[in-house]
Order: sequence, then structure tokens, then C-alpha cells
Amino acid sequence: MFLRARQLLKRRGAATKATVLLAGCALLLGAFRYAHHTPGVSTIEIKSGEFLDSVQFQGEVTALKSISITAPAEAGDLQILKIAADGTKVEQGDSIVEFDRTSTQQDLAQHQSSLKYTAADIEQSRATARLTEEKDLTAVMKAHYDLESAKLDASKQEIVSKIEGAEAELKVNDAEKSLREAEQKLESDRAASRATIDDKIDASQKAAFDLKRAQTALSKMTLRAPVAGVVSLVSVPRMEGESPFKAGDRAWPGAPIAELPDSSSLRIDARVDETERGRLVAGQLTNAHFDAIPDRQFAGKIEEISTIATEDYSAGWPIPRNFTVRVVLDSVDSRLRPGMTAHINVTVDRVPDAITIPVQASFQKDGESLAYVWTGSKFNKRVIEIGRRSGDRILVAKGLEVGDRIALEDPTAKE
Repeated sequence: MFLRARQLLKRRGAATKATVLLAGCALLLGAFRYAHHTPGVSTIEIKSGEFLDSVQFQGEVTALKSISITAPAEAGDLQILKIAADGTKVEQGDSIVEFDRTSTQQDLAQHQSSLKYTAADIEQSRATARLTEEKDLTAVMKAHYDLESAKLDASKQEIVSKIEGAEAELKVNDAEKSLREAEQKLESDRAASRATIDDKIDASQKAAFDLKRAQTALSKMTLRAPVAGVVSLVSVPRMEGESPFKAGDRAWPGAPIAELPDSSSLRIDARVDETERGRLVAGQLTNAHFDAIPDRQFAGKIEEISTIATEDYSAGWPIPRNFTVRVVLDSVDSRLRPGMTAHINVTVDRVPDAITIPVQASFQKDGESLAYVWTGSKFNKRVIEIGRRSGDRILVAKGLEVGDRIALEDPTAKE
């Protein structure tokens, strides 16, 4: 009995020691975790690296040379049946736009019929003129005969009575008058016939001109690429805003449809303010990327910069004055088209072994630039001196060291 009680006391003592040991370990682990708990916001470790001081701006692709594709000016109603998609690569002779031929074919048939009718009308008018002239010539000849006959009778005055002689003179006068009237009628009918025929010829010439125009318009119902290139559809004003033509739309004669830009003449035109202008010079290397071509970067250089600021009407109101920059690319891509937006980066200086941080890791409070450094248990604010800013990076002149872990968000901000 005494032995069993003693064994029970030993077991309870061991259990108590184990409990105390476990509690101590738990306290130590809790203290360690408290001293090294995970930050509540995103952080980044500072590393030394090259700081690129650069200027960024946006521009638009333009073509210094391009071939315009326009709707035929000779046609009337034009409805688009087919049109190449924007950015389509075409070879010389490939179809770009096809218009509905129905209306033009009807016009062609009408003008062909008009030309045949006017040709027949001219022949009929000439035949009528010949008949009228023959009739008038016959009347003139008869008037000449009557006049000669009257003169012959008048020459007999010496052997006839005075009364008969006077009657003969009257007949001569009447014959001369009839001859003049016949000759005048001949000339008048000739002039009328010429005018009628001229009118018919004018009508025939107009019908021939209309026919030729319809034939030309019909031949242009399909607009083909005069050279190889990439189709760039042109936006035109509409009620709902500017947009390119599409299948089913109606176009007016001479309307701009598309362009075939010369790829060797593609440039990027941009506008920069006075601050950026002072850091840029012709010949500086550039790097461009396009939202529409995300898989490639384009190297180039600044070709020219304007020396005088001009109004930039595309920037809204109030209208600013800034400078134009033209960038030429070292190489082109078949996907490049006028109107694309380009994001240009120009490196103007390089600082080696620099301490840089993201812009979002710098905070402005009470007129000071701060960074929050993680010490293992909490964030401590650190006043920093900013050397330069470039894009989304900041060059830190003082206040931080390599290896510091800083917050990317304000850890003191209230939820």
C-alpha cells in the first residue's frame, strides 16, 4: 500500500515537470514569433543596381508617304460589299474594296441605249435635212426659171402694147421676189437643220461621255492595291463618331477608304512639354513599345525636335504650347500601322551602384519624404533624401541602405 502511494507521487511529479517544460517552450516560441512576426503589408528588400534616368512620353505612328485608296469619283450610289480588314497585308493587284455593281450596271445599260438612240436620231435628222434641202433647191431652181421666163417676156416690150409690157415688168419683179424668198428659205432650212443635227450630236456626245464614265466607274467597282503593303483603314466622320467604313456601308464619291503607307517612311510623332524638351536632343536612342504589339520592343532614335513651341490642339482646353518630337525606328514590323499609340522611353543618364526604390515605397508626411523600414517586429519610419525620379523609380541619396526591407504600403494607414 505504501509502495503504491509512493509510485503515484512519482508519476504526478513527472507530469508536473512535463507541464512546466511545455509551458516554458510555448512562452519562448511565442516570444520568438512576436519578435519576428510577418509584416502586415507588402515589402521589398533594397538592392544596389543601376538607376536609369529616363524621359517617357506618348506618340502616334504616322507615315510620311502613303498611297490613298478612295471611292471612284465617277460613280453615284456606292455600297460596300467587301472590304479588307485593317492591317491586312496585300500584294500588288489584290482587292481592297468591292462595291455593289448593280446601280452602275443599270446606268451603263441606260447610257448604251441613249447612245444608240441619239446615233439613230442624228441619222434621221440628217435624212430630213437632205430632203428639206432638196425641196428648197428645187424651189430655188423653179424660181430661177420663172425669173428668166419673166425677163424673156419683158424683153418683148417693143413689139407689144404698153399694158402688156407693164404686166411683164410686174412678173419680173414677182419672180425676183420669189427667188429671194426661195434662197432665204434654203439658207434658213440649212441653218435649222445644222442646229438640229448639232443638238443631236451634242446629245450623242453626252451619251458617249456618260457611257465612258459609267464604264470607268464599273471598272473601279473593285479597288485594287497599286503596290504591296499593309492596309490602313481611314476613319471618317459619322453621326456616332469617327470610324472606318465596313461592309454594307454607303460611301460618297471620292470618299477616303484606306491607305497603303510606305513602311520605310513610318515615324512616331509626339508632343513634349518644356521640361522634357530641355532633356532631349536629336540623336538620342529611344525604346518604343505599342499596346497593339505587346511581344516586341522597337529601338530607334530621336530624328528631330522642334525649336519653337506650338499650340497642341489635341490636348484639350486650355490649349497648351509644347514641342514636337519625331522618332525614327531602326526596324519596322508588318503590324505597324499609322494611328497606333507608341510609348517612348529615352534614357538620358545612368547612375551605377545606386539605391533605388519604387515610387509607392516613398510617403510624404509633414513636408518630409519617408520610408518605413521593417526591423523584424515592426516598421520604423526613416526620413529619406530623394535624388531623382524617373518613371516608377526613385533614386535615394540618403536614408536607406542595401539590405533594408521597406514597406510598399503605408503601414500606419487606418483600415
